[in-house]
Amino acid sequence: MIMKKKTKMSMDNKLNMLRAGVLGANDGILTVVGVLFSVVAATTNPFIIFIAGLSDLLSCAFSMSAGEYASVSSQRDTEKAAVGEEKLRLKADPEAEYELVANFYMEKGVTKETAHQIARSLMDSAPLKTAVDVRYDMDLDEYLTPWGAAISSLFSAALGGVFPLVAMTLAPSDFKMQATIIATVISVALTGFLSSELGNGLPKKAVIRNVIVGIITMFIHYYIGKLF
Repeated sequence: MIMKKKTKMSMDNKLNMLRAGVLGANDGILTVVGVLFSVVAATTNPFIIFIAGLSDLLSCAFSMSAGEYASVSSQRDTEKAAVGEEKLRLKADPEAEYELVANFYMEKGVTKETAHQIARSLMDSAPLKTAVDVRYDMDLDEYLTPWGAAISSLFSAALGGVFPLVAMTLAPSDFKMQATIIATVISVALTGFLSSELGNGLPKKAVIRNVIVGIITMFIHYYIGKLF
């Protein structure tokens, strides 16, 4: 782990972008379909319905992107603060950090003598990188990238919202609701499956949960629109 070569993009950054993408797509789907069902319950004007859906799609995409940027930036700042604290530890008591690294390898099953040899070699060549990796399980050269998550969230939220919007806009007038429901169910089922794969969860449970949430969202927004 400590001796890995730096690649173009770390696995953590790739997973972070995928996570932001899946969550962005799911939010895009549900917020847009919620607005569409609220509006279609109050009016049958296709232009008003389309503009309402498009406006929500754009606002959702940019708000999700801004939220991801702020969230990942905060995490990045926390990582940098941890590195700063480790620098102080190394300056104040380098021997304690050496023992930390040696104990890390002994806990992995390495003999005491070999663990100390490894620790000494690593701490002599790259003390900060080694200590940060052992203490925080963090690669000093690979901070999370807020821009990657923000851009991923922006495009995925917009793409997610396109499915119900296109279904509502292009489907025949007597089949608009059914087409939008079908498009939404398929879309949220897909995002549920992808999120479970990323989190090593249960795909069936995640798909069912997302579909139920999607149906409830449509039901609630439709009847809210009916009230007004």
